[in-house]
Amino acid sequence: MEQRVTGQTKSGGFQIGVRRTFPIPAERAWELVTTGEIADMWLGASRMVALEPRATFGSDAGVNGQLRIVRPHQQLRLSWQKAQWDKPSTLQIRFLAAKGEKTTISFHQEHLANAAVREEMRVHWEQVAAAIKEKIEREQNG
Repeated sequence: MEQRVTGQTKSGGFQIGVRRTFPIPAERAWELVTTGEIADMWLGASRMVALEPRATFGSDAGVNGQLRIVRPHQQLRLSWQKAQWDKPSTLQIRFLAAKGEKTTISFHQEHLANAAVREEMRVHWEQVAAAIKEKIEREQNG
């Protein structure tokens, strides 16, 4: 039996998931992730034409891809590739309603090349989640 390492899928690729619950409704969570400084953080300064299926994007940070599924306030699914990568990954961002006025934002990325890329992306999505938390706290503390 072949030994797999943490985050390795049966097909041999790697995946990572990061999720956090925030004290905001799904509409606000969607707005934070898809516009402004948070969008720039996970995409780089993006040149996204439209937030609709088949729309492509590229960024000054060398990230490019194509949107596949766009369900406002619920889900984004897209290809996501750094310039130095041989193949794109698949990124899914979900917005899950929690009790009260809370939303869980889930980042799940698969088809990553190896354990090192998985770790790099784990750190990246942790930083994005931390930035969302900080922005919400700034807004709520005025």
